[in-house]
Amino acid sequence: MPSIISADLKVTGDLVSDGDIQVDGVIEGDIQSRTVTVGEAAHVKGSIAADTVRVCGAVTGQVKGTSVTLAKTAKVIGDIMHQTLAIEPGAFLEGHCRRLEQASDAKMSLVKDKPAAAVASGPLGGGVAAASNH
Repeated sequence: MPSIISADLKVTGDLVSDGDIQVDGVIEGDIQSRTVTVGEAAHVKGSIAADTVRVCGAVTGQVKGTSVTLAKTAKVIGDIMHQTLAIEPGAFLEGHCRRLEQASDAKMSLVKDKPAAAVASGPLGGGVAAASNH
C-alpha cells in the first residue's frame, strides 16, 4: 500500500520511503522513494528521486528515476535524469533531459547525510518524520 499525501495536506520537509508514495497535495521538499506518483492536482516544489516516477501534476525541481513518465496533465519545470522517459502529448516540460547509464546512478547520488524533519498541516494535523534526500 502506498503512503498517500491527500489533496488537503501540505507537507513542508523531505520525504523518504522504501515503498510507494502517492502525492495528491502539496510538498515543499525533496522526495525519495521506490515509486512516486504525483497526482493531477498535486504540486511538488523540490526534487524527486525514485526507481519509478509518474507525474500527472506539477513539479518544480529535478526529477531523477530509472523510469520517468510525464502524463498529458504534467507540468515539470526542472531537469529530468532517467534511464527511460515517456512524455505523453500535452505534457509541459521546461528543462533538460539526460539519460542515466546505470540504474544505480538514479538513486546512489541522491542521498544526503543530514536528516531533516517534515511537518504536515491540514484538517487532521499530525506530523511526518523523514530524513533528507536530494
